Amino acid sequence: MQRWNRLFLCVFSKGNSDIKRAHTQSYPTNHHSISFSGFSIISDKRLCSYPNMAAVEVSPCPARHELEAQKFLQNLAVGTASILKIPLRKAFDACQTDDFCRYARDLESAAACQIDELLTRYALEEAGCCSLADAYLLKHTYLAGDFISAVDIAIWVGLAGSGQRWESLKKSKNFPNLVRWFNLVSLQYADVLIKNNTITDLGLGKSIAAKVKGKERANRHVGGNGKGVLELKNAVVGKVRLRFAPEPSGYLHIGHSKAALLNQHFAQEFKGKVIVRFDDTNPAKESNDFVVNILKDIETLGIEYDEVTYTSDYFPKLMKMAEESIIQGKAYVDDTPREQMQKERMDGTESRCRNNSTEENMKLWKEMSAGSDRGLQCCLRGKLDMQDPNKSLRDPVYYRCNPIPHHRVGSTYKIYPTYDFACPIVDALTGVTHALRSSEYHDRNAQYHRIQEDMGLPTVEIYEFSRLNFVYTLLSKRKLAWFVDHGMVEGWDDPRFPTVQGIVRRGLTIEALIEFVVYQGGSKNLNLVEWDKLWTINKKQIDRYCPRHTAVIEQGRVVLTLTDGPEKPFVRIIPRHKMFEGAGQKTTTYTRQIWIDSVDAKSISIDEEITLMDWGNAIVKEIMKDENDCVVQLTGVLHLEGSVKTTKLKLTWLPETSELVNLSLVEFDYLITKKKVDEGEDFLDVLNENTRKETAALGDSNMRNLRHGEVLQLERKGYFRCDVPFVGPSNPIVLFAIPDGRQQKRALM
Repeated sequence: MQRWNRLFLCVFSKGNSDIKRAHTQSYPTNHHSISFSGFSIISDKRLCSYPNMAAVEVSPCPARHELEAQKFLQNLAVGTASILKIPLRKAFDACQTDDFCRYARDLESAAACQIDELLTRYALEEAGCCSLADAYLLKHTYLAGDFISAVDIAIWVGLAGSGQRWESLKKSKNFPNLVRWFNLVSLQYADVLIKNNTITDLGLGKSIAAKVKGKERANRHVGGNGKGVLELKNAVVGKVRLRFAPEPSGYLHIGHSKAALLNQHFAQEFKGKVIVRFDDTNPAKESNDFVVNILKDIETLGIEYDEVTYTSDYFPKLMKMAEESIIQGKAYVDDTPREQMQKERMDGTESRCRNNSTEENMKLWKEMSAGSDRGLQCCLRGKLDMQDPNKSLRDPVYYRCNPIPHHRVGSTYKIYPTYDFACPIVDALTGVTHALRSSEYHDRNAQYHRIQEDMGLPTVEIYEFSRLNFVYTLLSKRKLAWFVDHGMVEGWDDPRFPTVQGIVRRGLTIEALIEFVVYQGGSKNLNLVEWDKLWTINKKQIDRYCPRHTAVIEQGRVVLTLTDGPEKPFVRIIPRHKMFEGAGQKTTTYTRQIWIDSVDAKSISIDEEITLMDWGNAIVKEIMKDENDCVVQLTGVLHLEGSVKTTKLKLTWLPETSELVNLSLVEFDYLITKKKVDEGEDFLDVLNENTRKETAALGDSNMRNLRHGEVLQLERKGYFRCDVPFVGPSNPIVLFAIPDGRQQKRALM
């Protein structure tokens, strides 16, 4: 068979007369077809359409993967209920090892993928089908392999199109993992929701698209585990244009990540575009280094954007519009001291400069533009309504002087627009249709639209979402910068920071973050969020694939001598993860003398039978203690025929060899001691003095091969991420402890 250009998975409606015609259709000689029970692969870049037949375009698949593709289809088409019924686990496990699955990530045409109605109805009505899938998804993110595949798309479409039956199952709360998977697929591959500009409500199978003034418009609804729905008003498929607009004054934090992911979510749903625009209007806080790292963070989040722009690109236009506002009497220059100006705005008192003449305003505007001493005393304010109950409309500041050079335009300008002035204008000028803003800006939305109205610009729709506020966490970049500037942390990527780089360095997966955002849904509540929810999701993600290793705490470690142990050390090769073959293998050395943790040694009684993990049972015969009643040595005998079920203690251990590696196990605590810093409260008063604890330990020899960033589990100690890999015997491997979502803290000592 020739090398395939493109691989197509075709799903036919079984029992339809068109299947036979499709199977017997004569394709050109350069086309190749393989068919299994209504499923076909055709190796051409396009496929002639037949009634009730659709194609899913998958990433390029070389000819050497033909067998894997065939096996995949065989697994998929064993029988009418082969995916959701009895053979589910067998089919999933087989698919998990198929190289073919890795080629099923680019499913831009997945909207056309259909699953047999009979299969879906049968599977949903058959007792135990959803329970089986839910149990499988407890330890897996997707149905086949580590990435989304045609299996996920097929089952998702089947469930989404099954009507009220699936909706009832969702509400039953009997299948939380299946619902979580369903929502995750909905977020990551939202294009499957859109078929010929007709949008279907998730899980209901009902069209909610409506034509308004001859255009296809729709309100989108995405489940968020009961947390609310995501609804984008007046969205037109193919014409939605969004922007993610961070200020380059720090790295992206977890709050920004929600905004970025929501922008991508809506862009995918409506086949729209996302602009990354740096709102660089404050040269005192911004730098190109922040720009570079924000783009790095965006890439880490998997955000696909169409272009990168800067507010500074529009400085000339913004200055021109500001001058026109002065001439039209819609703005004035004010030299009132800042504190007095703030008080007047609160009291609704008009400034003495509010009624200055146009000539006087233009004269002072030129002083501001030149950065003169007189100009530095002034600012430009919009003339709105000083009596409006919404204080954001009480003559907001449009421009301020700032002589500090800008990181992009240098000293070209001495004045810079405020965010409140620039944002609505640049949004409108760049054709943004929907601006996503956190609900903390709610009171300023009226100001946003008023400025667009005064400038004669089109109105941009605003979508509000709740900001992610976590307990014991500061998200203010100004406050985070204080920790960096005062050497309290290593940098913006410190694992104690809520930045994207910080939480990833601590061991959070982006997949877990995405799933967490799905869980939050469209809620606009400003409640504090506990970190344990996010880390619990993360634990479920990493537990299914991260390798297992063993460590013993250095301080107080105790030697156990097995009198009938092996005279010479011997080695066995065992899996690094007993449930995931892809984790590879490791060597374990068995010796007469072994090391165990002091805390374990203290819990052992004389003549007690214990289990040595990955070896077998042993009986402790002697316990030696020092003058402080601390256990210093144990003696015992192997009892390998003993039952693991009868022992209370299942202990990890290390062989007494020179091959062990030095470890530094690092735990982190919150930077502040209070769940929420109240308004007006100084965060410096609630600083946590002890936020990092290092514990020396010994690790098994296999840990020499750990890579930077690799996640692992130290059995009975928890999950860790390798921050510094092995470089030599004198330098310890540095492992950062990953929270697992449990409220109580894990003790390493």
